[in-house]
Amino acid sequence: MHRLAQVNVARMRAPLDDPVMRGFTDALAAVNRLAEAAPGFVARSEFGHHVLTDAAGLLVVNVSLWADYAALHEFVYRSAHAGHLRRKSRWFLPTEQPSTALWWVAADAVVPSPADAVRRLQHLRRYGPTPQAFGLRTRFGPDGRPEERRPRAGGARR
Repeated sequence: MHRLAQVNVARMRAPLDDPVMRGFTDALAAVNRLAEAAPGFVARSEFGHHVLTDAAGLLVVNVSLWADYAALHEFVYRSAHAGHLRRKSRWFLPTEQPSTALWWVAADAVVPSPADAVRRLQHLRRYGPTPQAFGLRTRFGPDGRPEERRPRAGGARR
């Protein structure tokens, strides 16, 4: 059995303690509780939303484990989290894409460290989707084989 690891990064407009970031920081605890209660949620980084500094500024890094892609998708796009996602430009600058990477880990694996997760994202940016790191649109199964995207109800594709 496997778990789906995910990392997403966003370039912050200001440090977390700056008033510009208040809407984001004020929502963190509620969004974390929402994730933890979501079906298919396994764990999140003990570091919470980790902040890294690079040459271009501050990056917030989120790392979590999920039972599968469907559970992650439901939380990100179909729960109250989606409302925060729609307002991300208030707190975050445009970020190099892709800003999310996914990969499979053993069921007993711990949540990857933010540094390890960012390396997966860098791998995806450099080499494109592979079983080692893939994105939201081109995914691989735990066996390393490409997964076909399933049509939504009504025939539309995700």
